Amino acid sequence: MINQIKKILPILAVAITLICHLFIEDSGQQKKTSQPYFTYFLITVLVIYAVLYIISFFNKKIDKKIIYKGGFYAGVIFFLNILNIITLKYAFLPKLFFPSLDRVLGTLVEDRIFLLECIVYSLKLLFKGFVCGGIVGFITGILLGFSKTAGYWLNPVTRILGPIPTTAWVPLALSTFPTSYSASVFLIAFAVWFPTALMTSSGIHNTSNAYFEVSRTLGASTLYQVFKVGIPNAMPNIFLGIFYGTCSSFITLMTAEMVGSSCGIGWYINWQKQMMVYPGVYAGLIIIAVICTTILTLLFKVRDRILVWQKGVIKW
Repeated sequence: MINQIKKILPILAVAITLICHLFIEDSGQQKKTSQPYFTYFLITVLVIYAVLYIISFFNKKIDKKIIYKGGFYAGVIFFLNILNIITLKYAFLPKLFFPSLDRVLGTLVEDRIFLLECIVYSLKLLFKGFVCGGIVGFITGILLGFSKTAGYWLNPVTRILGPIPTTAWVPLALSTFPTSYSASVFLIAFAVWFPTALMTSSGIHNTSNAYFEVSRTLGASTLYQVFKVGIPNAMPNIFLGIFYGTCSSFITLMTAEMVGSSCGIGWYINWQKQMMVYPGVYAGLIIIAVICTTILTLLFKVRDRILVWQKGVIKW
């Protein structure tokens, strides 16, 4: 009985929110949108959840998930209801800085083509910087972990440059590189490089010497010890470094785009803020949240598939 109530809670929350939205009179202080986007949003959520609710009777996995998440989903809908009431219905908050949900959703729909261009630009920038920083960081970590000579030269560099916040390099990067795009790629790569290098070398150093001794006794070459002993043992640390680097790269991406770019989600948010169009600011923040969450979720899916024995150590 309790489980069924948990499953129905989101449906009740959407119904109550719809009633409040449709029957409470607007304050008239918020700018009207061309379409009732919040109503469409609630109906879409209701339809999707109703389909999942029906499927849950035949699928135990979905049934368990919506029972567990039902309270949270209902809480989110109620939060949106309260936010809609205090912004659109009664205008308790300054209308300039706190637009109605209709206006935010309207921006996502009406500016979707331009927003898609900004998303593609940001993802390209993030991908190039992430790949470059990840590769260099991985190689640096291997050198630090296996070579004393490399460690002699690289350790001081990583200890001095690594802790410096990436955003502190923005003025220098913009004045050094020929374009703001290449400067942004460098900044993102730098943000990924240090945590990847640090955690890779740490994982290799934490590998038991007994593994290397056994492999040498069996005639393993240096390359075999690197790729078949050291790196596999360091994989949990490597993924942890990639996770830290990914989080840092998001911050760097937004900063770089806001300061020296002519496109991208970070640039879009800054542009909308300068134009005092705050529905666009919130729309950009929603997009960033979705992109970051999706990338991190995919990253952890890959980690769980590769490191089956490590599943559950760090959850996302």
